[in-house]
Formats: sequence, C-alpha cells, structure tokens
Amino acid sequence: MLLAVAQVLRGNERRSGWQCDWYEHLRQFPLVVDSPWMSAHSADEQHLHRALELARQGIGLASPNPYVGAVIADTHGNVVGTGTYTYAGVKHAEIIALEAAGGTARGGTLYINLEPHAHQGRTAPCTGALIAAGIHRVVASMPDPNPKVSGRGFEQLRAAGVHVEVGRLEEQARRLNEAFARYIRHRTPLVTLKAAMTLDGKIAPPPAEEIERAEGTPAGGWVTSEVARTHVQELRHENDALLVGAGTILSDNPLLTDRSGHPRRRPLLRVILDSRLRLPLDSRLVQNAASKRINDVLVFCSSLPEKKSDEQKAIELEQLGIRVEKVPAVEPDGRPDLAAILRRLGELEITSVMIEGGATVNWTALAANLVDKVFLYYAPKILAGTGSIPFAAGIGFRHMSQAAQVKHIHLHRFGEDFAVEGYLRDPYGE
Repeated sequence: MLLAVAQVLRGNERRSGWQCDWYEHLRQFPLVVDSPWMSAHSADEQHLHRALELARQGIGLASPNPYVGAVIADTHGNVVGTGTYTYAGVKHAEIIALEAAGGTARGGTLYINLEPHAHQGRTAPCTGALIAAGIHRVVASMPDPNPKVSGRGFEQLRAAGVHVEVGRLEEQARRLNEAFARYIRHRTPLVTLKAAMTLDGKIAPPPAEEIERAEGTPAGGWVTSEVARTHVQELRHENDALLVGAGTILSDNPLLTDRSGHPRRRPLLRVILDSRLRLPLDSRLVQNAASKRINDVLVFCSSLPEKKSDEQKAIELEQLGIRVEKVPAVEPDGRPDLAAILRRLGELEITSVMIEGGATVNWTALAANLVDKVFLYYAPKILAGTGSIPFAAGIGFRHMSQAAQVKHIHLHRFGEDFAVEGYLRDPYGE
C-alpha cells in the first residue's frame, strides 16, 4: 500500500517538475501483499490500462465516434482477445475482441473504457453479442456520455445476469473522450485554445520590417523550443480541425498541417476566418490545398456578396479547391460569427477544433464564452514593451470577478518550456 501511495506521489511530482529521492529508497523495501482481492484489483486495473491504450490507438481514426478499446480475459485471467475501434473498420472494439477470443470468452471478463452500446446504429448492439458469447463480467471505466443512451448498455447486461462494474480509471477515460462528449451532447466541437507565449504573456514581438527568415517561420521568430513545437503536432493530430484568422496567414504564412506522422482517417480541416477574403492566392496554405485537392481548407467570410471583388476572390479560391462559406457577421466589426461557425463545423461532424489564431481571434473566442479548454505553452523568455503582441487583444474582462477561470489544471514540461492545460467549462456539462 505504501508503495502504491509513493507511486501516486511520484507521478504528481513528475507532473510538477519536482524531484524525489525517498521513493527510490521505499522501492528497496516493498511490502509483500498476499491478498486475492488485491491481486484481482491489480489485474483489473492492468487490463483496463491496456483497454485505454488500445482506445488511444483510435485517435485520428475513430472520429466522429468515440475512442474505444476492449480486452477480454478468460476464466483464468489470461488475455484472449483485444480490439480497437476505428470508424472505417466499422466493427466495435468489443466485437473485434470477441472474434479474437472465440469460445474462450465464455465465462470471461470484458474490460472496456466506455459502456458497450445497446442501440442499433451502423452496427448491431454489442450487448447482445456479449451476452450470447457468455461474458460473465464487464469492467467499464465510464457510462456512454450520450444522454439518449447512457446506462442502457449496463442495464441490458445486468438484466441478462452479467456482473457489471463501472468507474475504475474514470478520469482517464473521460479525458480521452471529452471531444466526443461535447459533440454528442451539444452538436458542436470541443474548442481548445492553444497559444505559445513568453512568461509575460506575449505571443510575438512588435511588428517590424520584414527580415529574411526560413519558410514557415513566424514573422517574429519562434517563441518555444523545438520539443514543444513537436508536441503541438500531437495536439493537432488529436483534433479534427484547426482554426485561425486571416491575419495569421498574412503574417506567418503557415501550412497548418498535421505533421505528427500518425495515421488519420480524415485530413485535418484547416479553418480560416476571413471576413474580407484577404487570403493570398500565393500563400503556402492555398498552394498546398490546390496541389493536394483533398478538400481540407474551409474559409468563412462575412462580406459576400457585398462587393464584386469578393465574389471574384471566392470563385478563384474555389477553383483552387478551397471551400468558401458565408456566415452572419457580428456587429460592429463585421467579423464572422464564431458561434455560427462552430455550429456549422458540428454539422460537418467535426468533434474537436483547436484555435491557433492571433490575439484578436483569441479574445473573440474568450469573450464569446466558446472556449472549453486551454493549452498554453510558455517559454522562459520576457519580451516586455507595450508594442509586443499580447495573448489576447480587445477590451479584455473589466473586473477580476469576470475573468475566465481555468480549472482542473495539468502541467507539462518540454525541456525548458512548460505548458498549462486546463478547462474553462466541463465538456460533459450542460
């Protein structure tokens, strides 16, 4: 037990960057626990951890459905079947695991991170297959976040005499499927606001005369280190879409692609807010979209068809394989309505979007209360000066009581850089 406590504390210390020596001393004197309950408990957690690992293999491949991994252990506790859900594969994780286990599943236990579904969708209910296969016990981390079906799978299993346990490793399971939860409950994507800044909250130095720089390098230079920027690619891979303003394209000329190297079913959707259609036809993003022709750039404007030049620009962009859609404008600045854009992305089955915009877009999202979580990278640098670009421009919140409150914080280290991950609202909430 002491060793288990030490392991938990050590994990907390790793997350906060502290060092600890006494854990290593404690490891030299492990307690011998001869308890069937403790052994079974440990085995259950081990199999559930494996199920979560399998579920994570569906990142980039399962959206707009949830990430699900399944492990089946026989009556002796041996793993006889595993499965990972992918949207293109159609079959659910528990069905894949049942097929692998065959007759050895009878009397065994299913370990799964999400409640088995009991409704007819693209596939038949999984609960019926589990009951028919003779599964004796189901250990699940969490219920289905879809309020229309939540709990029905567990009810059917219990009614058939299957022993069901729910709640182990629930926090990990909920974090894994938070985008699906937000999408399935509200039909809008989970919105993550990502930014890289100095310790004094600046995302770029003052605009200056353009100097020679490597292709794809921001106008003011990189804020964070290469290791932190590599992690950004992992975040991009976890999202269905990126969203930036036209100003980011004009100043930095980015590609906005997923360069993680991991497979994904759908290309990362690159969403541009461009009220006046200023997007340059010779920008790297436009040229990349024109060469690939995979329909992965969507521009939202609010000025069509007010000016003939806008109409012509829209035609030129669409000829290059870029979609252009008009959304209502927000007064008085005439910018596209971000809430309407998120509803439209939900209609396109986009479950998660990461905002990588500049100061104006960041403030627009915060002011409209559209941000679910933040992932803010910090570099040990100080720019200072009133001309440097802040994380969020605009009037800001006028009183400390109005400030956006970040909760459930997780800290990450990337060499000398660090990041703060936290939530402005609960993805599972109403």
